[in-house]
Order: sequence, then structure tokens, then C-alpha cells
Amino acid sequence: MSRTFSAIEVFEIAEQIERNGRIFYSKAAERFRDSDAGGIFARLADWEVKHEAAFAALRKHLAKEPEHLSGIVPEDLPVDARVMAGLSAFSIHADSTGELDRCKTQADALKIALHKEKDTIVFYTGLKEFVPVDVAASEIDGIIAEELRHVRIIIEALEDCR
Repeated sequence: MSRTFSAIEVFEIAEQIERNGRIFYSKAAERFRDSDAGGIFARLADWEVKHEAAFAALRKHLAKEPEHLSGIVPEDLPVDARVMAGLSAFSIHADSTGELDRCKTQADALKIALHKEKDTIVFYTGLKEFVPVDVAASEIDGIIAEELRHVRIIIEALEDCR
């Protein structure tokens, strides 16, 4: 039997990913606070908070919709969103901030951040396929667009490190 995710579950997953991203970027900002990268990491952490809030608002809005609009299939057992979030770049199953301990330079940390942002975009793109609500899918597209801007900012910061 194939599993259908509800839009509500997708947004729960996305909220967890954004929380994980905020934790990673906050620790990176602290670790590199005396560098240009520290400021970039602090901004990225702030943006992750905004993304989490956007996903939470969408989830709450969809929870008020009739079942057929939120994509819920009643006979499906709920999948723990934390398990799905663990598959993303900002995994909850491993301490992704531990990677920062191995960074010798701000460029090293920026490369890790770039990898995580790209993986998050791929993850959100894949999750969008499970969302049967057009409005929710377009909202995810908006978050993906913002994540792409994060990629650009990180790439520019990496170029400045050279």
C-alpha cells in the first residue's frame, strides 16, 4: 500500500527541518562570530525561524480545511514527521552541528551550509509531490525560492573567502 502524506504532515516535517537549520546556523554564527561568515550564519538562522513560522501558519490553515482539501487519507496511519525530517540535510537523528567542530575555516563551514541548503531544496521539492493541495504546493515553492537565495548568498560568501 502506498503512503499518502497529508499537507499537514509535510508542513510538520518542514517545521522540524527549519528548527534543525536554525540550530545549526545559530551554532555556526557563534563559532564564527568574529568573521563575515558569522553574520551570514546569524541571518540564515533568522530566516530559518521565519520559514518555520510560515510552515506552521500553513499547517494551521490547512488543519481547518475539509479532509479532502488537506490531503488526509483517514485509513493511513500517521507517519512521524520527525522521522521524515531525519532524512533531510538538517537531520534530527545525528548532531549536524558536530560537523562544525571539524571546520578549520569559515569557508569549510560555508561549504557544509551550502551542501545542507541544496539538500533541503531537493527534500522540499520531493515532499511537494506528496502535497495534493495546489495552494500548499505553491507555498512550498515560495520557501524553495528563498532557500535558493540562501544558496546564492552562501556561494557569494565562499567567493569572498578566496
